[in-house]
Amino acid sequence: MLTPDAAARHDDTAPAPKAPRQRRPNPLASTRVQSILLLITLLGSWEAAVRLFKVPRHLVPPVSDIGIALWRGLATGPLAKDGFWYHGGVTLTEILLGFGIGSGIGLAIGIVVSQMPKLEALLEPYVAALQSVPKVAVAPIIVVWLGFGIGSKVMIICLLTFFPVLVTSIAGFKAVDPDRIDLLRSLSATPWQIFRKAKFPSALPYIFAGLNMAAAFSVVGAVVGEFVGAQAGLGVLILQMEAQADTGGSFAVCVVLSVIGILLTSLLRRIQRRVLHWMPADSSQRTVNV
Repeated sequence: MLTPDAAARHDDTAPAPKAPRQRRPNPLASTRVQSILLLITLLGSWEAAVRLFKVPRHLVPPVSDIGIALWRGLATGPLAKDGFWYHGGVTLTEILLGFGIGSGIGLAIGIVVSQMPKLEALLEPYVAALQSVPKVAVAPIIVVWLGFGIGSKVMIICLLTFFPVLVTSIAGFKAVDPDRIDLLRSLSATPWQIFRKAKFPSALPYIFAGLNMAAAFSVVGAVVGEFVGAQAGLGVLILQMEAQADTGGSFAVCVVLSVIGILLTSLLRRIQRRVLHWMPADSSQRTVNV
């Protein structure tokens, strides 16, 4: 039988149990990596299909032609009239101005209407009628009124961004929990305190949903306005390239427009995460159907 001292020495010399191996994270499990791989697969399939089936370049250009046109357009100086930087700056300015003005007016009217039920009932048929009017149809009229400058494009974008923010904000103010309002009223809260503490925070997810839709519409509105009549912008560049049968260049401009839309949407989502930090991620990112 081992003495206590011998047993202690025996325990000291015994090999320590091995720690369980930690599994290395699989990089392919990341959604971002999978998205990049999917993009590479789609672009590679596009390039291979165009070359394999010998599709005419003026119909569908290969990805390599689009990449060359994109590099050529971005390699020019910022003030070059045939480059992407100059025309992209004009289009981006139109987008930011139209988005800011149209969304701001839509949110302001939504706040006022939500506080006055009678005014909402009075304006509802007019809002529905104006919303159903195709903005592309009135774009030429706006260009005739305001000319070929930046004002007509900003006006078209305002019309496209105004209604999504207006409708979603009104829906958000209606979706507030009545128990929260009753609790604040029981504490003798003023209408402004009820709006600031209950209605506006509850409507923020809806408002951001409308802003995300408005961001996409603002890019479309800028291009439509430039198609109708403009002196500069990415829409004008597309028309010039189509007149020259430069389909690869037209696709390259569309890539630039897509990047502008992605950046604007990403900025809005980052602001949304900061503003709605008190909400769960799944609730702050929900989609609102109105």
